[in-house]
Amino acid sequence: MIVEYIRYTIAEPDGAEFEAAYARAAKSLEVAPECVDYELSRCQEEPSAYVLRIRWTSTDEHLNGFRKGEHFAAFFAAIRPYVSAIEEMRHYTVTEVVGRGGSNPTLYEWAGGAPAFERLFTTFYERVARDEILAPVFADMDAHHAEHVASWLAEVFGGPARYSTESGGHRHMASRHLGRGITETQRRRWVALLLETADDVGLPADPEFRGVLAYYLEWGTRMAILYSGPNPPPLPETPMPRWDWGQTPPYRG
Repeated sequence: MIVEYIRYTIAEPDGAEFEAAYARAAKSLEVAPECVDYELSRCQEEPSAYVLRIRWTSTDEHLNGFRKGEHFAAFFAAIRPYVSAIEEMRHYTVTEVVGRGGSNPTLYEWAGGAPAFERLFTTFYERVARDEILAPVFADMDAHHAEHVASWLAEVFGGPARYSTESGGHRHMASRHLGRGITETQRRRWVALLLETADDVGLPADPEFRGVLAYYLEWGTRMAILYSGPNPPPLPETPMPRWDWGQTPPYRG
């Protein structure tokens, strides 16, 4: 994925029409498979300065896909009057210097840190051992299994990189499901029991946090079924997945 930046200088009286033109042009970006997302910003200190940021799947797919595809004509027609106002138009590769600010806590912090995840999974796996649907899946469970899973979810939710440094990371977690033949009934029971346990051990119950937790559990358990099945995908070489608040930031009242 790459980022294109287009910088404009637009006379202040023309600003409203310029923004309206890009609102029309954006309809083409919204349906273009090469476009990841976009954002038009206006400078506060110098209102005539605008920056358009577009993330493309790749430079080639932008130049040879979008620009030569069916959606470019309508896009260009909308912004054609402002082409001469372009000061810069370049593609940038995102570096490894990336992160989140401190305006919102991490999901890990919001949940209560390491003690909350340890409490959740210690209680959960005690219940798993007594559950007629799940007990067979975890019959050979390691004595430290609850601790390992707690460190996994803690890291996924923004906590310390303990699982990736001590337990093998994403690839290792996926490999633990190979050949287990997890069923849909078992998957659903795992999710339901964990959510019940989250209630009982006092994890935050606000809709924002629980929405993200449910989102993760649906993704994680469905990936577990894929890796445990007869034709698993290749083990991932990607870094640990990272979950954040997404559409619903933490509710503070």
